[in-house]
Amino acid sequence: MAGKILGIYIAGKGSRPTPQISALVEANRGIVGDRYYDGEGTFSEKLAGNRKREITFIASEEIDEFNAAQHESLGYGDALRNIVTQGIPLKELIGQEFSIGPAKFLGIEHCEPCAHLASTVNQKVLPHLAHTGLRAAILTSGKIEVGDEISR
Repeated sequence: MAGKILGIYIAGKGSRPTPQISALVEANRGIVGDRYYDGEGTFSEKLAGNRKREITFIASEEIDEFNAAQHESLGYGDALRNIVTQGIPLKELIGQEFSIGPAKFLGIEHCEPCAHLASTVNQKVLPHLAHTGLRAAILTSGKIEVGDEISR
């Protein structure tokens, strides 16, 4: 089953994620322009050299389900993940290589919602969105765009 990119979000140092039409991803590093790529994120020092933190994904369906169940209006960018997907179960990508455009990735592990997200939205976000995100390593650099297919 192939999915697609519904949204791309990049956050500079001290700023909220902003939607992008496209992004450059660099192998072994991250998304060009993102605070973690630039080593300026809150946890950059702690995460230096940690490949599983290069890029994060969340399924749009999970955010939509949370919003409906909790009567919230969490925006896709508010989930604090880089890539919002549609039509592909992210848990099936753990331990798998997959492609988006010319870039290749390796799904590493679940990406749990953070306490910061819960403090700004709703504590119920933690249990509802548990095990719904994906951390991945970037294996091959390239440009990715909203609408690109995610394939295995």
